[in-house]
Amino acid sequence: MLTAEENDLLCRVEGDQPMGRIFRRHWLPACMVEEVATADCDPVHVRLLGEDLVVFRDTDGRVGLLDDHCPHRRASLSLGRNEEGGLRCLYHGWKMDVHGKVLEMASEPASSGLCEKVQHKAYPVREWGGFVWTYMGPADQVPEFEPPAFAPGESTRVSIVKVQVPCNWAQILEGAIDSAHSSSLHSTDMPPARVDGAKAQGNVWPRPSTDKAPRLQVQQTTFGFQYAALRRPIANSATHDYIRTTLFVAPYTVLIPPNNLYNLAILHVPQDDTHTYFYFVAWAGADKPGIDQEAWRKFCGAQVGVDVDAKFRKFRTRDNGWLQDRQAMKLGDFTGIRGIPMQDMAMWETMGPIADRSRERLGASDLAIVEFRRIMVEAARAFVGGAPAIGTREAPGARTRLASFEGIVPKGTDWRTLGTQSIAAERAAE
Repeated sequence: MLTAEENDLLCRVEGDQPMGRIFRRHWLPACMVEEVATADCDPVHVRLLGEDLVVFRDTDGRVGLLDDHCPHRRASLSLGRNEEGGLRCLYHGWKMDVHGKVLEMASEPASSGLCEKVQHKAYPVREWGGFVWTYMGPADQVPEFEPPAFAPGESTRVSIVKVQVPCNWAQILEGAIDSAHSSSLHSTDMPPARVDGAKAQGNVWPRPSTDKAPRLQVQQTTFGFQYAALRRPIANSATHDYIRTTLFVAPYTVLIPPNNLYNLAILHVPQDDTHTYFYFVAWAGADKPGIDQEAWRKFCGAQVGVDVDAKFRKFRTRDNGWLQDRQAMKLGDFTGIRGIPMQDMAMWETMGPIADRSRERLGASDLAIVEFRRIMVEAARAFVGGAPAIGTREAPGARTRLASFEGIVPKGTDWRTLGTQSIAAERAAE
C-alpha cells in the first residue's frame, strides 16, 4: 500500500510536481505523425503534463509544437488558420511559425515594433517511428533524441493504437506490468492452446499454458526494471517453464511479451493528473512481419469512427457500461467487452481518476507493481534532492536494443539471458 503522500508523488504530473518534471527530462510522444500528415493540415490540440499545446505542419512540411494559447489574448491557436508558413490566430490575426517566432500582428501598426519583441513558447520536435516527439524540459538541456526500442530504424514498420483514457497514467502503466491479469481478464482473447509459444491467429492470441498464478522474479536495471512471469506449460511441465518477460523503461514505456508475428510496446503519456494518452504499438522485427495498422486497430477494438472518434476518445464509457455484452458472456465470452485494451480500460477507469492505493490488498502476483511504485516514488524523492531524472544516465543507444521475451525453456534457464538484451539490461542498478 502507498500513503497519500506517496500516491501523489507517483501520480501527480502537473505544474512543478516532481513526477512531471521527471517526464519533462525525456522525449515524449506529442501525437502521431498521421495526425499532422500533410502541409497546412488542420492543427491538432494536444495536452501534455497539464499544458494545452497545438501541433501543426507548415507549408514547407516542418512540424511545430506551440503553447495553444495565443501570446496576445490567450485564445486557442488550435482553432487557427494554418497557412503560408505559420499558424494564424483567429482573434486578431497574430501569426506564429514552428519556432514560435511572431511573423505578423495584423492588429498592430508596423511602427509599434511589438512583433520583434514577442516570442511565443515552442518546444523542439522530432518525427520518428510514427510519432511526433517533443522535449518539454529546460531549453538549455535538450538531450539528443534516441530512437525507442520499438523503432530502432527510420524504416521500422510500426502500427499504433491511440486512445485517450480518463484516468491517471500510473494505474494504466500498472496494468501493462501485471502479468497475472491476462489469464483472467483476457482469457477469451488469449486462450490456452497446445502451441509452442504465443501466437497471433485470427481474432485471438493463444498461448501454451493454463497456469493462472505465475511466479514472478524481478531485476532492477538502469532503465527501470525487468521481470519474468514463470508458468507451467501445457506440454512437458515437469522439465520446462513457460516464461514471459516484461521491461519497464522509465518513466512511461513498457515492452510486453511478443507473439510470432509482431513485438509489442505500450506508451503511457500523461495529459494531466487524470487523463492519459494510451499508445499500443505493434512493430515488425528481423524475424517478424508485423501487422497492418488498420488490422491492428480492429483487433484492439480501437478503429477510428467505429470504436473511437476523430480525437481518439472511445465510445465505450462508464455511462454506457463500456457496451458490455452480457449475452455474449453467457455464451462463453469472459468479459463481454471487445478488444484487449478496451477490457483493460474498463478496469482502470473503475479505480477512479486517481486510484486510492492505500485501500488495496496486494499479493504475490503484484510483485512487479510493488517494484514499479517503489522505484518511481524513490526516483521522485531523489530528483527533488538533486539527482538526475530516472532513465537519463544510460549509455547512448542502450534503449534501442531492449527487448522482451516469451517462450518455453528448460527449467533452470536464467531468464535474464533470454531475448535481445542491451548492456543496460544486464547491469543491475546498485
